[in-house]
Amino acid sequence: MKTLFQTEERWAPVILRIMLALVIFPHGAQKLLGWYGGFGYEGTMGFFTQQMGLPWVIAFLVVIGEFFGPLALAVGFMTRFAAASLAIIMIGAIATVHWPVGFFMNWSGQQAGEGFEYHLLVIGMGLSLLISGAGKWSVDQVIGKWLAREESLQTDETRRTVAA
Repeated sequence: MKTLFQTEERWAPVILRIMLALVIFPHGAQKLLGWYGGFGYEGTMGFFTQQMGLPWVIAFLVVIGEFFGPLALAVGFMTRFAAASLAIIMIGAIATVHWPVGFFMNWSGQQAGEGFEYHLLVIGMGLSLLISGAGKWSVDQVIGKWLAREESLQTDETRRTVAA
């Protein structure tokens, strides 16, 4: 449990998690709420399960992960879990949709779809956060310090008991 929340007081992870949250949140809001021209929960679930053939639980986890993951990243709560979840979602997107299109995004409108370069950036940012943790100004940092203090108190109590 301690490893999940442990983080250093550094700024780089803060920048990564805020930027990742800003980029992914609109995609999650499209899927869950229908914002930004999206189809909302019903439409997205229908597309994922009927058109793409994904099991409903996978479709549900993608929708929930892309919406709540960025919110968690924004405040630095369960950063490692949220970052790993987004990286896994992007690996799935590459494998199921974007690999045949190739590497490059469809900047010129000449391709049949979008390439996977964007997804690789999200995976890289997610892996970096998985390693570093949330950084400064995060809920994880507060929880990590609390867990370390609790562990220290338990260790002190054990020493006193053994000494007695």
